[in-house]
Amino acid sequence: MRETNLAGVDLNLLPALHALLWRRSVTRAAEDVGLSQPAMSRALARLRDLLGDRLLVHAREGFALTPKAQALAPHVIAALDALKPVFNPTPFDPTKERRVLRVAAADNQSILLGPAIMSRLSREAPLVDLCFEPYGDVLKRLERGALDLAFALATTPLPPGAVSETVARDELALILRRGHPAAKRRWKLEDYGRFDHVGVALLGDGTSEIDAMLAAKGVSRRMAFTAPHFTAALACVAATDMVTTLSATFARRFADYFDLVLLKPPFKSIALPMTLVSSQIKATDPLLKWFCALVRDEAKQIYEGKIRPRGQSEALGTIGETRQTARPVVPARNRQNLGGV
Repeated sequence: MRETNLAGVDLNLLPALHALLWRRSVTRAAEDVGLSQPAMSRALARLRDLLGDRLLVHAREGFALTPKAQALAPHVIAALDALKPVFNPTPFDPTKERRVLRVAAADNQSILLGPAIMSRLSREAPLVDLCFEPYGDVLKRLERGALDLAFALATTPLPPGAVSETVARDELALILRRGHPAAKRRWKLEDYGRFDHVGVALLGDGTSEIDAMLAAKGVSRRMAFTAPHFTAALACVAATDMVTTLSATFARRFADYFDLVLLKPPFKSIALPMTLVSSQIKATDPLLKWFCALVRDEAKQIYEGKIRPRGQSEALGTIGETRQTARPVVPARNRQNLGGV
């Protein structure tokens, strides 16, 4: 028995074969497929040669199917049905998606965005599970599909094969406990060298562009405590005379709880445009595109102040009128991590 090389098969013959088996008439099959009768006759001749069978034979009334044609009929129908999603994909419907989305995120995104995102998912995509995962080898995990997305900053240099979409904006705030000896005055750049600091380092050694600005003015600061969590940084500031500089929106959420004061930092405003990064391979995934739009909608409500977290301090001034995510302490050379403070 000869084995047909599928690579050499003209798939245009499949609809013709289906029409011939269904209609049992060259004329009617041609009408169904949109061919002329001579073209359908040529297709039948090619099919007979390819399959080694006459397929249609003359009978008292028109044509009859050969035994092989009768056996082929259900397989042809199944083959065409299987090909339909390839060339005519089913419209995306989030309510029918059954997936696990894995997103690299810090505790600031988990706390600020997690509840709002899950509220939307429970209503609009109830079969989609969301897993916020820690950072570490983010780009490699994106490339091999172990991660779907990662929160980062728009200033993050992206390697080839990575794409990003801005979903929100924020600014940095200088954060102190309410009873701090310098909580009621306007800070100068030199003050950064007078108090110990708390940093957040998701990756790297904890230096940032703030340190670069301080160094340019001959000021250095002591990073007395570094943690991988933003809530830990705020809790430490609340219990000491140390200070920290991170997301205004995130700090505002806990200002009342930790009794914190938010001040405008004594340097040119550093914007924090938050993005979602994915691999180019998944850039066209309809679920990821839909999810990014959902995150953007919810982040706009939270970071632009339409839903104002409790704890905003009047000392913060105009910084509270902006949007987005916390800026973790990351070395400039590791800017792909999440930015730095």
